[in-house]
Amino acid sequence: MTKYYVQSGTLRTIVQAQSPRKAALWAVHQAMQQVLPIDDDTHLAPTRKSEDVASRGVAVLSAKVMVSERGYDRTDASTVPTLEAVSEWNQMVSILDRLERMLHHAE
Repeated sequence: MTKYYVQSGTLRTIVQAQSPRKAALWAVHQAMQQVLPIDDDTHLAPTRKSEDVASRGVAVLSAKVMVSERGYDRTDASTVPTLEAVSEWNQMVSILDRLERMLHHAE
Protein backbone atom coordinates (compact mmCIF):
# COMPACT_ATOMS: atom_id res chain seq x y z
CA MET A 1 0.00 0.00 0.00
CA THR A 2 1.03 3.55 -0.69
CA LYS A 3 1.32 6.38 1.83
CA TYR A 4 -0.87 9.38 1.00
CA TYR A 5 -1.06 12.88 2.43
CA VAL A 6 -4.74 13.79 2.55
CA GLN A 7 -6.16 17.21 3.29
CA SER A 8 -9.49 18.95 3.19
CA GLY A 9 -10.39 22.04 5.17
CA THR A 10 -8.83 21.65 8.61
CA LEU A 11 -8.25 17.89 8.21
CA ARG A 12 -4.71 16.77 7.48
CA THR A 13 -3.86 13.12 7.79
CA ILE A 14 -1.46 10.55 6.41
CA VAL A 15 -2.99 7.22 5.42
CA GLN A 16 -1.95 4.06 3.65
CA ALA A 17 -4.31 2.99 0.91
CA GLN A 18 -4.46 1.21 -2.43
CA SER A 19 -5.37 4.36 -4.36
CA PRO A 20 -5.85 8.11 -3.93
CA ARG A 21 -9.65 7.62 -3.97
CA LYS A 22 -9.49 5.05 -1.16
CA ALA A 23 -7.23 7.40 0.80
CA ALA A 24 -9.85 10.15 0.39
CA LEU A 25 -12.57 7.77 1.62
CA TRP A 26 -10.53 6.90 4.71
CA ALA A 27 -10.01 10.60 5.49
CA VAL A 28 -13.76 11.23 5.11
CA HIS A 29 -14.35 8.28 7.46
CA GLN A 30 -12.09 9.89 10.05
CA ALA A 31 -13.96 13.18 9.78
CA MET A 32 -17.40 11.58 9.85
CA GLN A 33 -16.61 9.61 13.01
CA GLN A 34 -16.58 12.92 14.89
CA VAL A 35 -20.32 13.31 14.35
CA LEU A 36 -21.43 9.74 13.65
CA PRO A 37 -19.21 7.35 15.63
CA ILE A 38 -19.09 3.98 13.93
CA ASP A 39 -16.93 2.28 16.57
CA ASP A 40 -18.63 3.84 19.56
CA ASP A 41 -16.80 3.73 22.89
CA THR A 42 -19.76 2.59 24.97
CA HIS A 43 -17.78 2.77 28.19
CA LEU A 44 -17.36 6.56 27.88
CA ALA A 45 -20.03 8.92 29.19
CA PRO A 46 -21.43 11.43 26.66
CA THR A 47 -19.80 14.35 28.51
CA ARG A 48 -16.42 12.61 28.33
CA LYS A 49 -16.86 12.04 24.59
CA SER A 50 -17.64 15.74 24.12
CA GLU A 51 -14.56 16.70 26.13
CA ASP A 52 -12.38 14.38 24.04
CA VAL A 53 -13.61 15.94 20.77
CA ALA A 54 -13.13 19.45 22.15
CA SER A 55 -9.57 18.71 23.24
CA ARG A 56 -8.61 17.23 19.85
CA GLY A 57 -10.34 19.89 17.82
CA VAL A 58 -12.93 19.24 15.16
CA ALA A 59 -11.91 18.59 11.57
CA VAL A 60 -14.02 20.51 9.05
CA LEU A 61 -13.91 19.41 5.42
CA SER A 62 -13.80 21.80 2.47
CA ALA A 63 -15.42 21.30 -0.95
CA LYS A 64 -12.68 18.96 -2.15
CA VAL A 65 -10.31 16.36 -0.73
CA MET A 66 -6.73 16.67 -1.95
CA VAL A 67 -4.54 13.55 -2.02
CA SER A 68 -0.81 13.43 -2.73
CA GLU A 69 2.02 10.94 -2.35
CA ARG A 70 4.50 13.81 -1.98
CA GLY A 71 3.12 15.98 0.84
CA TYR A 72 0.54 18.57 1.79
CA ASP A 73 -0.38 21.66 -0.25
CA ARG A 74 0.83 20.15 -3.52
CA THR A 75 -0.47 21.71 -6.73
CA ASP A 76 -0.19 18.30 -8.42
CA ALA A 77 -2.42 16.55 -5.84
CA SER A 78 -5.37 14.45 -6.97
CA THR A 79 -8.70 15.92 -5.96
CA VAL A 80 -11.99 14.27 -5.12
CA PRO A 81 -15.13 16.35 -4.53
CA THR A 82 -15.96 16.01 -0.84
CA LEU A 83 -19.66 15.48 -1.52
CA GLU A 84 -18.79 12.59 -3.84
CA ALA A 85 -16.49 11.01 -1.25
CA VAL A 86 -19.09 11.44 1.53
CA SER A 87 -21.75 9.87 -0.69
CA GLU A 88 -19.51 6.89 -1.42
CA TRP A 89 -18.63 6.61 2.28
CA ASN A 90 -22.34 6.65 3.16
CA GLN A 91 -23.04 3.82 0.71
CA MET A 92 -20.20 1.79 2.20
CA VAL A 93 -21.41 2.33 5.79
CA SER A 94 -24.98 1.43 4.82
CA ILE A 95 -23.83 -1.84 3.25
CA LEU A 96 -21.72 -2.69 6.31
CA ASP A 97 -24.69 -1.94 8.57
CA ARG A 98 -26.92 -4.27 6.53
CA LEU A 99 -24.30 -7.02 6.66
CA GLU A 100 -23.98 -6.64 10.42
CA ARG A 101 -27.75 -6.86 10.88
CA MET A 102 -27.85 -9.97 8.67
CA LEU A 103 -25.12 -11.62 10.76
CA HIS A 104 -26.89 -10.83 14.03
CA HIS A 105 -30.19 -12.06 12.62
CA ALA A 106 -28.57 -15.35 11.54
CA GLU A 107 -27.30 -16.10 15.08
